[in-house]
Amino acid sequence: MSDSKERSDEDSLVAISALQHWLYCPRQCALIHLERAWSENRFTSEGKVMHERAHDGPDELRKGVRIARGQHVRSLSLGLVGQCDVVEFFPDGTIVPVEYKRGKPKAHRADEVQLCAQAICLEEMLRLGEGGIPNGQLFYGKNRRRTDVAFGEELRALVADTSARVRECLEGKVTPKAEYATRRCDACSLIELCQPKLIQRSASSWFRDNLESQI
Repeated sequence: MSDSKERSDEDSLVAISALQHWLYCPRQCALIHLERAWSENRFTSEGKVMHERAHDGPDELRKGVRIARGQHVRSLSLGLVGQCDVVEFFPDGTIVPVEYKRGKPKAHRADEVQLCAQAICLEEMLRLGEGGIPNGQLFYGKNRRRTDVAFGEELRALVADTSARVRECLEGKVTPKAEYATRRCDACSLIELCQPKLIQRSASSWFRDNLESQI
């Protein structure tokens, strides 16, 4: 494949990070990846610093384990492209992707989906076949500890389903409506651009006013 054809293929791919954004909030995903909106807050700034520390710098060898940083990955079958913070290559052939997060383990599976998508990309690029990378690890800054993630059939299916949903949204060019949720929205750096409270209140007022006019 020529360099120009390869670049053309990658232009149509969806960023792996979009899957994480979608599972956190579909509207956030569309604002970032469709409308190209972005704003920093303390959480995103801390996360950015942690990612830079993880994947910047040269690859290295520790006790026989090759540590690759900022590994570029893609999957043409799922239409995904992205970058792994760290990929560890062990002497026995085991490959472990490691994703760094600033907070702590979450109730939703957005981080797991992002990590599993990286593994699927690596399997495709290295021609390992499905299951060639059975698990990976999430490192959370709050507890300073790695959490093991098994890439089972359910998680892989969720990656494929989320990829399809994100692509449908981006190709349809429709940003989902705002749905305010206190814990999710108040922690989002895009809350001032999204205005979920204002949008919902406006819709509620419109409905109330129209209902009263009919009484």
